[in-house]
Amino acid sequence: MKKIQFSASFEQYADKDDLDTSDKKMMDLAIEARDRSYSPYSQFSVGAAVLLENGEIITGNNQENAAYPSGMCAERVAIWTASALYPGVKVIKLVLSGKSKLRLVETPVSPCGACRQVLSEYEAKQNSDIEIYFTGETGKVIKTSSVKDLLPFSFDGSLV
Repeated sequence: MKKIQFSASFEQYADKDDLDTSDKKMMDLAIEARDRSYSPYSQFSVGAAVLLENGEIITGNNQENAAYPSGMCAERVAIWTASALYPGVKVIKLVLSGKSKLRLVETPVSPCGACRQVLSEYEAKQNSDIEIYFTGETGKVIKTSSVKDLLPFSFDGSLV
């Protein structure tokens, strides 16, 4: 048996103010989207902003339903809206922020497993990486260069 190791690569910023101007603008848009989320059941709001290759920025937020958990995550709302409005246009980056109505969230909130899988699908479909930035309500921001850093053993259409 051959033992193989892999590692994840990421950058960490002290807070959103350490981001460059364009990334900070995207984080602000994600935060604005987060604060408009419909999350009465989980009490946890998430907002996302997606930058497309054509310069368009699309936002999304989590949407819940009384038939919980049949809602939708912010990342998927944003990326699917982007794809619906601009089919075939590459996604360059996704920025997200999470906030609880019950306590202060100082830990970066990364995409859930389902969102990681969707992001992986888009990376495979467009044959290029998507940068991902994520944070909580306050504090550190994590940046990965690709969903592969979050989901190293992904499943995509090439296996079907």
